[in-house]
Amino acid sequence: MWSDSTESMVGKANPDSYKAGPNTWLNTYARNVTSQGGEDGIIEKILDVINQTNKWCVEFGSWDGKTLSNTYNLIKNYDYSAVLIECDRVRYEKLLQTFEGNEKVIPVNALVGFNPEDSLDVILKKTPIPKDFDLLSIDIDGNDYHVWEAVREYQPKVVLIEFNATIPPSVEFVQPSDMHVTQGSSLLSINKLAQKKGYELVCVKSNAIFVGRQYFPLFNIRDNSIDEMWTDQSAISHIFFGYDGTVFLSGHKKLPWQNIELRESKVQQLPRWAIKRVGDRNFIRKNLGKWYRRLRSKNIL
Repeated sequence: MWSDSTESMVGKANPDSYKAGPNTWLNTYARNVTSQGGEDGIIEKILDVINQTNKWCVEFGSWDGKTLSNTYNLIKNYDYSAVLIECDRVRYEKLLQTFEGNEKVIPVNALVGFNPEDSLDVILKKTPIPKDFDLLSIDIDGNDYHVWEAVREYQPKVVLIEFNATIPPSVEFVQPSDMHVTQGSSLLSINKLAQKKGYELVCVKSNAIFVGRQYFPLFNIRDNSIDEMWTDQSAISHIFFGYDGTVFLSGHKKLPWQNIELRESKVQQLPRWAIKRVGDRNFIRKNLGKWYRRLRSKNIL
C-alpha cells in the first residue's frame, strides 16, 4: 500500500506518476470492501498518493463498525487505529462486538453535534488521536455540513462527507442546524465550506472526498469543479415550465429514499381552463385565467 513514514512527502512525490487520464481518474480505483460507492478503493489510492500517514481514522455514525463503513477496510486490512462514534445504543453494542479485543479501536457512544459542548473537537480531545489524522468520514444523513463546520482544532488529511445527491450542482442549500431535521445539504454548499476550511475536491461518488489543499497538487487534477467531478447526477429531478403555465418534470422524478414517483398531473398549478395560451383571444377564458392567477398570488386559492 502506502509508506508508513510520517515524514512529509509533499513536493517529493512525483505527480506525473498519477497522470492516469481525466480529472476523475480516481474513480477508476473504486472498490468496495464495506463501503457503498467504491470509496474503499479510492481512499486507498488517495492515501497512497499523499504518502504521509499516521494510520489514524475517524468515522461517525459508525453503526456496527462494518455496515457501509468507510473505515473498516483501513482498520481490518491496514492495521489502522480508529475513533468510531455511534449515538444509537443498540448499534453501539454491535460496534463493540465487531472490534472486540482490538485495542486500536476507540468506540464512543455519543452524538456528534455542532455546539461547543458536543462538537467533534470535544470528543477527540479525550483520545490520543493526532491533530492531522489521515481520514475523517462523516455520514449522518442530515447535519453533515454543520458538524464539519464546527471542527476547528483537527485537520484530517482526507475528509469524506455525505451530500444530498438530489440537489442540482448549481444550487446552494444547507439544511437547518437542527438534530431533528434530516434533509442534507448540497454539494455546492459543502464544497464552499471545504474551500473555506482549506480543502479541495478530488472525487465524487456516493460521498464527496476532499484533501487538504497542501496535498492537492499531487493529484494532478486540472479542473476540480463540481460539474467536472460529479459524473453521476442520475438522482436529480428537474422541473421546468411551458409558456402556457404547464409544469413539466424530467430526470429521476422520484423521492429516492421513499421510493415514490413524482407525477406531472400532481404538480400542475393551473387548471386546464386557466392555462394562458400564447395568442389566445378567447375573452372569457383569458379573463378567468387572469383572475385565477391573481387569487393564487394572494394565497386565496
